[in-house]
Amino acid sequence: MGFPDSREAAGRQPQDRRSTSCDVDTADGSSRPIGSKGVTAGRFLRLLFVCFAKKQYFCHQTRDRISKQHIIIFMSLKIVVLAKQVPDTRNVGKDAMTAEGTVNRAALPAIFNPEDLNALEQALRLKEQNPGSTVGILTMGPPRAGEIIRQGLYRGADTGWLLTDRKFAGADTLATSYALATAVKKIGDVDIVIGGRQAIDGDTAQVGPQVAQKLGLNQVTYAEEILKIEDGKATIRRHIDGGVETVVAPLPVLVTVNGTAAPARPCNARLVMKYKYATCPMERKGDEPWTQLYEERPYLTLNQWSVADVDGDEVQCGLSGSPTKVKSVQNIVFQAKESKTLTGSDEDVEGLVKELLGEKIIG
Repeated sequence: MGFPDSREAAGRQPQDRRSTSCDVDTADGSSRPIGSKGVTAGRFLRLLFVCFAKKQYFCHQTRDRISKQHIIIFMSLKIVVLAKQVPDTRNVGKDAMTAEGTVNRAALPAIFNPEDLNALEQALRLKEQNPGSTVGILTMGPPRAGEIIRQGLYRGADTGWLLTDRKFAGADTLATSYALATAVKKIGDVDIVIGGRQAIDGDTAQVGPQVAQKLGLNQVTYAEEILKIEDGKATIRRHIDGGVETVVAPLPVLVTVNGTAAPARPCNARLVMKYKYATCPMERKGDEPWTQLYEERPYLTLNQWSVADVDGDEVQCGLSGSPTKVKSVQNIVFQAKESKTLTGSDEDVEGLVKELLGEKIIG
């Protein structure tokens, strides 16, 4: 007793291979079997080859297009924003400077340096354009400068690092850039470093370029917008005298941003609730009602680094590493001078002209 054919077992009748036929679409739109008039086996093979070739070409094109999109869309970036807590220059009093000629930060209200906020916004936009990217805030100052990191977290940054150590105090731009450069090295594998053009407490615009030089990075200054990151290169629009120009710089790159760039976004209410208790260890008094949260939520403990933590050279930090020395400090108070009321008489006009001539203001 033999076994039935598998096609019979499935309820289908076996086909005679000799009667197998294949139809081909002809030029007039009709369908004819191979071997019939006008459709030869050779013509069929040529049509089959053309169809196969088109399919292969489409597959290659689709694969190449997907591969290119993969590189653009999923290029994750590690971004570090250089930010500074500065004294509010609108409220500078007689105690603004110390006897050594440095800024007395403890006696002044502090704010987020305005142009660093512009830089933060550019970093957050890059994060949105490149999924998987991270943004970290790097700042240097006393423990209360941790507020700068919190302000960054409230807007969408992922982490932050505070350089705080008495050995960092009194730094000029050279010592500041050295400290920041050593910290960026410790962070490692950074694709983009972004900072404001300058801080309002010094107005030097030197720290950003000096950090780039110490790290051996490409640099683009006076940027107004980072247009895109593609194929390992950053396309940046920058402001120059008389107009703007667009430049392309390979990564890694350091960018300084103008105050004319897009303003920083407001703080996100959900992120404020998440990070409002985030502090550096030196900011804590130890008797806060929420102390237990620091064990339950590790992200509330911000990174705090000293000179030793970043493997810095103490000689190049703070006052000892600052060749800029302040010889003297003067408080200048503007006072209204004695006023005079003049009429339109010839005598008053003649007297005013003689006075201006005598003081060499005119003539």
